[in-house]
Amino acid sequence: MPQDLRYALRTLLRTPVFTTIAVVCLALGIGVNTMIYAVVDGVLIQSFPYKDPDRLVVVSELFRRGGITERGLSYKNLVDWKERATSFATIAAVQYRSLVLADTGGEPDRYSGASVSWDLFQLLGQPVAHGRHFSTEDDRPNAEPVVILGDEIFQRRYKGDASVIGRRVLINARPHTVVGVMPPNFEFPENQKLYTPLAAFAHDTPRAQRNLFTFARLKDGTTIDQARDELSAVAARLAREYPTDNEGWTTLVQPLREAFIPDDVELVIWAMMAAVTLVLLIACANIANLLIAKASARQREISIRAALGAGRWRIVRQLLTEAVLLGLMAAPIGLALAVLGLRWLDSAIPPDDIPYYIHWSVDRRAMIYTIIVAILTGIVFGLAPAFQATRTNLHESLKEGKGTGGQGRRAWLRNTLVVVEVAASLVLLIAASLFVRSFMSLQDRNAGFDASPLMTLRYFMTGDAYQTPESRSLRTANIVRRVEALPGVRAAFASNMIPLGGGGGGGRVTVEGRSFPKGEEPSIGFTAVTPHMYRTLGVSVQRGRDFTDAEAESKQPLAIVNETMANRLWPNQDALGRRFKVAGEDTGDEWFTVIGVAADFFHSEIDDQDPLFPAAYVPYSWMPTPNTGLTIRVDGDPAQITAAVRAAIREADPNIPLFQIRTMSELRELGMWQYGLFGKMFSLFGALALFLASIGVYGVLSYAVSQRTQEIGVRVALGADRAAVLRLIVGQGLWLAGIGIVAGLILAVPTGFLIRTLLFVPPTDPISFVVVAVFLTLVAIFASYLPARRATAVDPLIALRTE
Repeated sequence: MPQDLRYALRTLLRTPVFTTIAVVCLALGIGVNTMIYAVVDGVLIQSFPYKDPDRLVVVSELFRRGGITERGLSYKNLVDWKERATSFATIAAVQYRSLVLADTGGEPDRYSGASVSWDLFQLLGQPVAHGRHFSTEDDRPNAEPVVILGDEIFQRRYKGDASVIGRRVLINARPHTVVGVMPPNFEFPENQKLYTPLAAFAHDTPRAQRNLFTFARLKDGTTIDQARDELSAVAARLAREYPTDNEGWTTLVQPLREAFIPDDVELVIWAMMAAVTLVLLIACANIANLLIAKASARQREISIRAALGAGRWRIVRQLLTEAVLLGLMAAPIGLALAVLGLRWLDSAIPPDDIPYYIHWSVDRRAMIYTIIVAILTGIVFGLAPAFQATRTNLHESLKEGKGTGGQGRRAWLRNTLVVVEVAASLVLLIAASLFVRSFMSLQDRNAGFDASPLMTLRYFMTGDAYQTPESRSLRTANIVRRVEALPGVRAAFASNMIPLGGGGGGGRVTVEGRSFPKGEEPSIGFTAVTPHMYRTLGVSVQRGRDFTDAEAESKQPLAIVNETMANRLWPNQDALGRRFKVAGEDTGDEWFTVIGVAADFFHSEIDDQDPLFPAAYVPYSWMPTPNTGLTIRVDGDPAQITAAVRAAIREADPNIPLFQIRTMSELRELGMWQYGLFGKMFSLFGALALFLASIGVYGVLSYAVSQRTQEIGVRVALGADRAAVLRLIVGQGLWLAGIGIVAGLILAVPTGFLIRTLLFVPPTDPISFVVVAVFLTLVAIFASYLPARRATAVDPLIALRTE
């Protein structure tokens, strides 16, 4: 083997152009493979950073009859589950919350936090870095308030000073004692920065309020199926005991990975892995073609070695050694490309959109993967040329002259490889086009309003001054008036929702004059707004009227509904004057009268597959939430108003934290970043595949021209038109490309259907198929033209002297 390696290295160094081309092609294929492997490893393979994560499950509730496939758990049901379920060692819950942290000497900051069961961290097997965990005494309704800080707050706000343990801080304007600090790289469940006990916040919530994210650890020896059966029985008993809130509800138990990694995320990651595998196979096909051409030039050398006693396996081993050495030479460059690719990927993803437990890097596992891929790649692209090179008649080979050997014997393999390259390239390019077209479709999608003149932000009202709904409503009205008085501001409104940013409430409603089975009443969005929402968004009230300023600032039971709600709740009727109320025993008995019907617009991200849902808008005083969104319409660039809006709100109350300050256009882009990223990624893979396939077509035709020098010279000498020679060579390239394009179109159809859930265009989008096929044909013509043009320049006299 050392002898083979030395000889292989000398051989490769004697042909620097061939070696450079081969290493670059392989490095591109290996680089993108290592990059996506790191993503696959980080998301789908590596275990979660918890104790025995395979024993952890996520438990939730569902209501099949009402079409609710997954919902959180209510606090009262959680207490009953803890008492009655014996399949679990621990059951703990999380309630996502906005938490405002303030203390002496610093401005208040709003963080994404959580209220958690006292035993959550023990369930995860996660120790604290400083201080202690919550205790059972902390997690009681009237317990002394305590808080555990995340490492980011500990380092940034308190400079890593452990003396913060025992300090009193304000959480949502209420004094809490800091009892612990979590270690670095822990922000469970997703990106939470600080934690408070759950009971004080959730103990008095209704049983029907299902908003707890619940985790459990299976007891040793208990299977997940046994746990499912037991929880189903517990749910059935609770339905009999509390029919009003639990009838028809059952349980869902999922392994942690299944719950944390959605199916569409897994699909797109495996789709990217398949794409880069195709890129690598195209690179392998390219190098195999180069090696076949090189083996033809080395036919005499191989024949002489065989004549001197070298067996076929000995020669194959030498040729495979050269191929594997090429792969290993490409591996370091591939690793460098993978590092750059992952950095670009990190920069393309909004930081808060990736949970803390997902991370990727070119670590030891990725390096081992790269080395294995490099070796296997060398074997894959080297095996066929090696056996092809040694399948020869020794006597004939020694008699063959330069330029004649192997054209007929090897052409089929080279041509087959080119067809495979073209087909694979077309599949990748069509997938890229489908994603790009989906992204463009989203960009062109009508949100129901013009986002360009709008600016948005959220503010959070906490403390004794905002304990009552009336105080929050008055402060919000004051903030809106101050902002609307600013120069350049045309209108503004506050709400518990921001268009395209989500929020708001919702639930089932009782419709006057119509009856529905219990639990199957229509679901609507229930949004509280201050005056001037429609003026701010530029959305028309199509029938009826808007709120007057007095109505919008009072608590009158009036509502404006969108067209979807009007059509679904009162089909073939005029919705004006109709009445509805929120269903349930604890929701009051207020009947809301419809005074207007407005055009639909998006509440949440514009990539929602079914965004139009029934929505009712009521005066803000019905739901003056502490976490309130502000939307502002301005003349000119909305980003320019940011400083003035900050100052106006600070004048109203300097202790109100502001966050998520964005223009509506930025908010719109954030809602569709995944599709832009998918388009860029698959475009990159398609471009690499196209580049490699073009090299393949060019290389095969160039080799064919070199092998047919005599034939072309004879044709020209006998009077053949040089244009005919050009057509002959280009026609050969187009014939190969045509077969590959047809095969690629056939394979692209099932590929489109596999990723259809990620698309916003049909999986057989004709524009993508036609444009990519035409484009690839043009590339094939160009790649064929260059060697064909060289063929027309052959001097017959020189060609006939080549032997």
